[in-house]
Amino acid sequence: MPLLRTTRSLRTAVLAGLLLAGTAVVPMASATATPLYKNPSASVADRVTDLMARMTLDDKVGQMTQGERGSATPAQAVAARLGSILSGGGSTPTPNTPQAWADMIDAYQRAATSTGLGIPIIYGSDAVHGHNNVHGATVFPHNIGLGAANDPRLVEQIGAITARETAATGVKWAFAPCLCVARDDRWGRTYESFGEVPANAVANSVVIKGLQGSALGDTTSVLASAKHFIGDGGTTGGVDQGNTQITLDELRRIHLPPFQAAIAHGTGTVMISFNSWNGVKDHGNKFLITDLLKGELGYSGFVVSDWNGIDQIDGQTGFTPAEVKQAVNAGIDMVMVPYDYQKFVGTLKAEVLNGNIPMARIDDANRRILTKKFELGLFERPYTDRSLQQDFGSAAHHAVARQAVRESQVLLKNDGVLPLAKQDNKIFVAGKNADDMGNQAGGWTLTWQGQSGARVIPGTTILDGIKAGAGKGTVVTYDRAGGGINSSYKVAVAVVGETPYAEGQGDRPGGVVLDAEDVALIGKLRASGVPLVVVTVSGRPVDITAQLPSIRGLVAAWLPGSEGAGVADVLYGDYNPTGKLSFTWPRSASQQPINAGDGKQGLFPYGYGLSYRRR
Repeated sequence: MPLLRTTRSLRTAVLAGLLLAGTAVVPMASATATPLYKNPSASVADRVTDLMARMTLDDKVGQMTQGERGSATPAQAVAARLGSILSGGGSTPTPNTPQAWADMIDAYQRAATSTGLGIPIIYGSDAVHGHNNVHGATVFPHNIGLGAANDPRLVEQIGAITARETAATGVKWAFAPCLCVARDDRWGRTYESFGEVPANAVANSVVIKGLQGSALGDTTSVLASAKHFIGDGGTTGGVDQGNTQITLDELRRIHLPPFQAAIAHGTGTVMISFNSWNGVKDHGNKFLITDLLKGELGYSGFVVSDWNGIDQIDGQTGFTPAEVKQAVNAGIDMVMVPYDYQKFVGTLKAEVLNGNIPMARIDDANRRILTKKFELGLFERPYTDRSLQQDFGSAAHHAVARQAVRESQVLLKNDGVLPLAKQDNKIFVAGKNADDMGNQAGGWTLTWQGQSGARVIPGTTILDGIKAGAGKGTVVTYDRAGGGINSSYKVAVAVVGETPYAEGQGDRPGGVVLDAEDVALIGKLRASGVPLVVVTVSGRPVDITAQLPSIRGLVAAWLPGSEGAGVADVLYGDYNPTGKLSFTWPRSASQQPINAGDGKQGLFPYGYGLSYRRR
């Protein structure tokens, strides 16, 4: 018996050594039998266990690595054994059509599934207000508008449509929703927040149910990613990727509830945030990722880093072995390294072989990742279901987007000028945001930062909606700068506000103010004596205190996306406004940060919003 035990011990040691060296350990029967992991009737847990027993360290390290399409061809992705490919903002095939996306992603899948183990990749993209990277997709209002609409059932429906259009291109992982609680409007990502209190994000976290559907294995389902964990909306001064200097109690009270809700909805992934919490980068914070998220909250999905997020742990450009060790040991399961994936693969493997990262951590990450791939049905159906393309950007989908726009409008002031008469009226429309699809869609539209342009995406501008809604005897005139306005007009509508931006480029440390063009336009229209309605198209409240006394009507349209006609529906009274502010509207930049319950009196309080009196 001692000899038998010694022999078994030696065999165990040899097998362990082979595993670390990159050699798979496979049961003898597997050489002739169909592998269990390829049997769709077997349980997901058993399939994962069987597959992992066949994987080398190289396979496992690869599964934990995500590269960008622009730097990893299908052949290069297979060579590095990448588990995932993503499109960054604006990274698209040519032409930018659903068919071209499907062709591209299917090429990655053909390459991945032709390897020995045939593990499919999972392709990810920022589908944050519709499948916004793809031309022709339905573009919904950004989250700040949906927060004002306060219609979670509609938001869930939006999630389902987004999933359907996303899956139609082969993308099975949406980097959405953003569940940040923005506490300072100067932050450039404020429009990605449903509101300044956690209840807004908690209520609208049902978008996850829409994205993932009743079962991940449905062809119309995509994996959701609750982001960004945690505290990105609470940075000091609203600085993007800055330092959130708050107590653990405040972190739990303000920023944690949306993620608790996301986990309850079964979010497949959680993305880590760029910010620091009290000086420690979230990407390397084991307490936040392993102890709080995976331990206390019991999160069983997988955790992904943000774009090059591990590079920032030590404050220096580029990642080091120490940063890889800290991030993976902190609990990150998949690392987004868009361009340096080959360096990351080599570094991670070396850190395992030298004992700095336990094999148990690698296995835990792989089990989490592979579980989701099996649940998505990628092993049985790795290729795009192109039948879904028949209703990509359909009229029915646009109708839901238009409803979302209607519900998101917040009527802030109405001195008897609204709703606009549809019959026998003479309306003057002006402003840089009246006839610009790019401006009303905002950032994360076709490109990362978005772009101005009258017809950059299909849909209707606000001017289109006003013209289309005009009835018999009504004349609508448009001039961007207000040229030609005179006393013959019965009402003027100025559509002003912000132009597209995303993330850090949208930070406004000096406050969110109207630009010189907008101020001049409002002054010109006011001087004409024509009753003036101002519509703000913006990703957050703008400072309009100085102009407010001379404005007869004020409507916050946020960033409505592709359906500007929904704004006109409210202006004409075809839809009685129901939107309510999910952000306190400040009197000036000096009030920032301003939030419900802090004792500050804004220009309009949280929850404010008027409706029309019915005549």
